[in-house]
Amino acid sequence: MINNWMVRAGRKGIYSEDFEGGFVAIGWSQLGDLSQYVSDVDLREKYIEVYGNEKPQATANAVAMITKFRDKIKANDYLVSYNPETREYLVGKDQGKYSYEPEAIGDYSNLRAATWLGKVSRDVLSQRSRNSLGSTLTLFSINQDVMDEFLAALKGKPIPDEPLDVAGVEDGSVLLKDETVDRSHELIKDKIVGLGPEEMEELVAAILRGMGYRAKVSPKGPDRGVDVIASLDGLGLTRPRIKVEVKHRGGSIGAPVIRGFIGALRDGDSGLFVSTGGFTREARYESERSTFPLTLIDLDDLADLIVTHYEDFDLDGRALVPLVKIYWPAD
Repeated sequence: MINNWMVRAGRKGIYSEDFEGGFVAIGWSQLGDLSQYVSDVDLREKYIEVYGNEKPQATANAVAMITKFRDKIKANDYLVSYNPETREYLVGKDQGKYSYEPEAIGDYSNLRAATWLGKVSRDVLSQRSRNSLGSTLTLFSINQDVMDEFLAALKGKPIPDEPLDVAGVEDGSVLLKDETVDRSHELIKDKIVGLGPEEMEELVAAILRGMGYRAKVSPKGPDRGVDVIASLDGLGLTRPRIKVEVKHRGGSIGAPVIRGFIGALRDGDSGLFVSTGGFTREARYESERSTFPLTLIDLDDLADLIVTHYEDFDLDGRALVPLVKIYWPAD
C-alpha cells in the first residue's frame, strides 16, 4: 500500500531549496542516528533525556513523528513539502533510504532520499485541500483525495473546487493552538494572493497607517520604483520617510531588482520592498549590504503584519482582508 506524507522543510520552509536537492529531512538531531534505537521505548527514553518531558502530549507527538519518519515511510510512498514563500508544493516519491547526516541540511540531520516529480502551486488546489494542509506538524499523512489533486495538477488537469472528505488528516493528534494559528495564517495568505495589484498597494498603505504612519499610494504613471509613500507627518518632511515598492504575483524577486530599487532611494529615505512571490537568496544578500535602511517583506511577513496591526486598520484596509477574531482559553 502506498501512503502519502507531508514533510515540513523547517519553520517558514527555510530548507525548501535544500529539499529540492533530492531529500526530505527532520530535526531532533541530538538523538543521533535513529537506526540505533531498537524499540520505541528506547527512543522515547532518549528523547526525554535530551529534550525533557514538560509537556507529555508534545513528547508523544514528537516521538510518533520521528518513528513514522524512520519506519512508516516506505519506498514509493508519495512525499510532499511546502515552500510558503513561493506558495508551491514539492511533490515526489520516497526512495526507501533513511540516513543520518549531521549538518547536511542545516540542523536537520535525519534524511530520506526523494525523487521529485514536480511542483504544484497552492492556488490550483481546492479550498478544502488547502484547509487540510495547514497543520504545523513536522510530518503528517495526507488524505488520498488531496494527493489525487496533487497528481492531477502535475498532469495539468483542472481541479474542481468541490467538498472533499479530508477528515482525520492526522489520526490521534491534538489540534493545538499553534496549529490553529498556522492554519489561519495560510488562509490569510490565500486572501492576500487573491487581491489585485492595485489592491495590494492599498493594503500595504493600510498596514503602514495601522502602524501609525500617514501613508498614501503614489499616483499612477511611469513606474519610478515607488508605489507607496509614508511618513509620520504625511508630508515626508520628518524621518523616517518610507518609500515602498510592491510586487504582486510576479515570482521571486532577484538581486538586480533590489539594486534598482536601492538606486531610487535618497538621503533620509528608508526602503520597504514587498513581494508576495518572495525573494531569492541573492536579493536578500543585496538588501543586507544596502547603505540605506531597507526591509524585504514576503507573503509570510505580510500576513504577520496584518494580524499584528489589524485592530488599528481603517475601514478601507479591513474591507480588503476581512477577518474575525477568535478567542482562545488562557493557559
